[in-house]
Formats: sequence, C-alpha cells, structure tokens
Amino acid sequence: MSKNTFALLLFACVGVYLVGSFMIPLMDIDASQYASISREMLERKSFLQVFDLGKDYLDKPPMLFWLSALSMKIFGVHDWAYRIPSLLFLGAALYATYKFTQLFYSAQIARLATIILACSQAFFLIAHDVRTDTMLVGWVMLSIYLLSKWSQGVVQQKKGITVFFFYAIFAIAGGMMTKGPIALVVPILAMAPHWVINKQWSFFYKPIYIPGIILLAILLFPMSWGLYQQYDLHPGKLINDRPIKSGLEFFYWTQSFGRYTGQNFYKEMGYFTFLLENMFWSFLPWIFVFLWALFAKGYSFITEGVFKTRTESISFFGFVLTYLVLSRSQAQLPHYIFVVFPLAAILTAQHWGHYLWDNKTISKFIKGLFGFHLFIFTILIIAAALIAFVPFGRIQAIALIVGVVALILIICILLSKQSLGKKWFYVSVVLMLGLNTFMNTHFYPNLLKYQWGNQLAEMIKQKGWDQNKIVLYKIPNSNALHFYGQHVFPNVKDSLQLKEGDWVVTDWANDSSLKLQFPNCIQKYKSNRFHVTMLSLPFLNPATRKNELTPFEVVMLKK
Repeated sequence: MSKNTFALLLFACVGVYLVGSFMIPLMDIDASQYASISREMLERKSFLQVFDLGKDYLDKPPMLFWLSALSMKIFGVHDWAYRIPSLLFLGAALYATYKFTQLFYSAQIARLATIILACSQAFFLIAHDVRTDTMLVGWVMLSIYLLSKWSQGVVQQKKGITVFFFYAIFAIAGGMMTKGPIALVVPILAMAPHWVINKQWSFFYKPIYIPGIILLAILLFPMSWGLYQQYDLHPGKLINDRPIKSGLEFFYWTQSFGRYTGQNFYKEMGYFTFLLENMFWSFLPWIFVFLWALFAKGYSFITEGVFKTRTESISFFGFVLTYLVLSRSQAQLPHYIFVVFPLAAILTAQHWGHYLWDNKTISKFIKGLFGFHLFIFTILIIAAALIAFVPFGRIQAIALIVGVVALILIICILLSKQSLGKKWFYVSVVLMLGLNTFMNTHFYPNLLKYQWGNQLAEMIKQKGWDQNKIVLYKIPNSNALHFYGQHVFPNVKDSLQLKEGDWVVTDWANDSSLKLQFPNCIQKYKSNRFHVTMLSLPFLNPATRKNELTPFEVVMLKK
C-alpha cells in the first residue's frame, strides 16, 4: 500500500466518522446520558463532583465529562461538540497503532493495521455512539505504545528514553479517569508476557516504578478528591438503590474487581464466549482473518517454543489475556472488548501481510475463505439495498450516488490484476466505507426520528414552550430530551405531585388517570416513540411498524 493510498483511505474513514458525528442525533441510553451529564457539569460548574439530572452519579469516572464539557464550553452545546474529544482519541488510537506496529514490523504492516482498525465496524459505530470506550481505546493503546517504546529503548540503551515511561503513566492515568483500573490492567497484561518471553527480568523491579506510582497518584488526585468529598464524607448515599460507603472504594475496586467477587450488582451476559460472539459484527470485515491470525500466532508459540520465538508477542498476549479477564466478569457488554481492537488489528495486519498481501501462491483454504467473504459481502450489500428502500422510503440522491460508486469500485477492484490479498483488502475497505456512509446519512438519521426525546426537544424550541412547566410522568426517561432541551426536566412518579398548569409528557396509556384528576386537560402535542436500540423486523417493516410504536402526548393540566 503506497503512502498516498494509505492517506486517502485514512482520510475517507475520518470523513465517514465526521459525517456520523454531525448528522446523527445522540442515542439513548449511554451516549445521550453522558452528553447530558457533561452539559449539566458545565452548567453547574461542578467538575469534581458529578451529577446526572440533579442526582449523584457514580457509574463512570469523569474524564469523558470533563473533556466534553470543555468542548461544549468552547463550541456551544451541540452533539458534535460532545463527540469531538472522543473523536480525537479515536485518532490517538490509530496513531498509536501505527507507531507501535512500526516498532516491530514494516511500514507496510503498520499501514495495514491502521486501516484495518479504522475500517472495523466498531470504530464506525463508536465515532458517533460515543461512550467511555471511545476515549478509553485511545488512552490504552497510547500507553501500550509508549511502554513498548520505552522498553525497547532501555534494552537498546538509547538515551533520553525515560520520558516515554512517564508519558505512558500519563496515558494510564487518563485511561483510569475514563473507565477505571482496566486502563492499568491491559498494559500490564500486554507488557509482562513480553518481558518474560525475552527474559528481561529487570523490568519487573526497576526503580523508575516508584516515581511512576507517585506521578500516577498525583494525576489521579483530582478525581479521587472529588469522590472523597461527594461520597466518603457522606456515607450511605443511595446509588441505584444501594448505599455507598466509599466512592474511592467503588471506583478503585467494586466497579472493576467487584465484577469477579460478586460485590458489583450488575449481572448480565456473564459467559465466556459472549465477547467473541459480538466480535462477529463489531470486528467486521476482518473477524475471520483475525481468528486465523490468532490461532496461527498461538500455534507458532507452541511449536517454536515460547522462549525461543522472536516474533512480537505484545499484541497476542495483550488481546488473549485481556479477553480471558473480561470474559470472567459476571457483567459484560459488547463494547468492553473494543479496548484491545488495536491489538487485534495488528495481529490481523501481520498475518495479512505475510500470507495474503503479495502472495502469488494461493492455497485452497485461502481461496475458500475469500469466497466465503464474498458471500458475506454480497449479503451485506443486499441488506443495505433493502434497508435503503424499505424501512424509511427512497434514499436521498447523494446516498444513492455513494452506494453506486462504492459498488462500481468493488467490481473494478475484483476485475483488476492485483493479487488476491490486495483485492480482498480493498474490497473490504470500500464496502465498509460505503455501508457506513449510507448508515450515517440515511439509516440512523431516519431511525432517530422515532426517539422521542430529541424530537420533543426540537418541538419545544420551535413552539417556544416554557420548559419550566414541562414534567415527565410515567414515561421512560430520555436523556436526549434533557441534552437537546438544555434543561433538566423533572420526572414525577406520583400524580399527586402534579398541579394545574403543568405540561405533562406521558404515554397515552396513562391519559385516563390524568383526565380523572384533571378533566379539562388540553392536548398540546402527540406523537409515537420507539426504543431505537431494540430494533426488530416488525419495526423495520412499514406495514407492521404501527404496532411497534408507543403513543405519547404532551397535555396541559386543567381541573
């Protein structure tokens, strides 16, 4: 891959990220909640103590909220302003992946690894559906690269290499303030086997670790002090209906290690293969080559002998050991494994470069795997065509043009005289770029019209309604409403708390009880809502969608 081709493909990926960031509203639950918390932090000017809709918040560390609040301070309260810091950390992950790969492989492999990561479905998704993992992957990959740079420099006795260790500590601290101790655990799991395999025992007891720990403690102090003030000085606060004795203990132990001891109350998808199953969509289109690369690398360690091998081991053990740790958790979500996708991309790129890129001798296995991928790509293209014309009507001309151009490029690549490995790679990239351009410009914007929070916030602004009179009653909360409305709307559980003059947002199912209490209430707005993260075929089918929607209304209460 030439430098120009690499730059063009990377620019195209970033372009698709930006399109999604500017065109897609924030989704409930996580992304809109974190954006709402960031906006509230800016409004309250409470940067060490975190609140969500006026209540104490203790689920995630504050780094995402700090940086997003700063971005909104500079650019204004917009969804794209909330996303900007996280997009920069996606860029940091790509940069660190490229630089790390260059330490151990050729520039060609480094380019392949970077494009593989940039074109993974997970990266296209978390570029607009921003949550803490978007930022975490940047911090963690930076720390692994910097530790590798420092470790290599120490072995080679290079001067001025110490600074990279302290840069790595800074990255680890940033990651810990983004999602907790996992940002420290992953670099250790990646680097420790590398030192063992190379018998570099001195790396386990270097004096530099003492100032490193001190620096880490200093960097974590602002977050720790805020937790101490908000929770440790006021033990017994209820978070998710459970009393919290110590915010420090929660962040540094319960939230992470408590998933293994049973102290963390979250219990979801806690079985070994859950994360791998979800990689079959999140690491598309590379997942099958990655699995091939993973098993081949593991086999080489066994046959050559772990202590005799001279191949790079950080990416392999960093991925495998992190997976084993995460898969033992009693609570897992698909995006937890994204933190080591850069390492998966490096493994895939190294294997691709060795077995596929310029290989003229193609085995039956490789031909079969390529044919299988063409079958998958065909299914994806057919699915995209159906989604383009069925659920939300005919797509816009620009989206249709992008789809046609992508299809023409795929055909031209397949008919070209390049090696099979190059055809395979470029078809994969073009397909993912075209598919996600279509999703970001057509599918998601139309889907989010059924998310009631952002739509109602827009209506409130258009009509100029008094936000201070609007109350939620017996309707699922939408953080998108609070963010786009730039206001914390109270959520009332008991109708006795409602009073004449309130504008109540409620489901139609609750309308009869309101009319008994306020017989002369006036309907101001009505629409339908759908939980957009719970897609179903009946919803995607316009003929059956009506049955999947829940009506809601805004009524002004009058007795």
